[in-house]
Amino acid sequence: MRVVWLAIVATFLAGTAWGDDLPRLTIKDHKFQPERLEVPAGVKFKLTVKNDDPTAEEFESFELNREKVVPPGKEIPVFLGPLDPGRQYPFFGDFHRDTAKGVLVAK
Repeated sequence: MRVVWLAIVATFLAGTAWGDDLPRLTIKDHKFQPERLEVPAGVKFKLTVKNDDPTAEEFESFELNREKVVPPGKEIPVFLGPLDPGRQYPFFGDFHRDTAKGVLVAK
């Protein structure tokens, strides 16, 4: 029983430590920030997308096969991976294609 308890505590602590290292994008002034973001290759991960604009935006990527609306003032999770190392995955905001562009780089 003690081993199980230690495993639960270790898992919780590891999850807390990793929380700060998870990749994040912010939408502000109809642009993604940062425009280029390095993400882990070869593993599944969660990308958090936060919308600081007063209007909705969409995180979309043909290469990642993702399309999710981000309401104004909210954040959403986008689960991705595993991605090929060294490959670039472009994404865009479907509601502001002229300014909301970026790329994920799998490292």
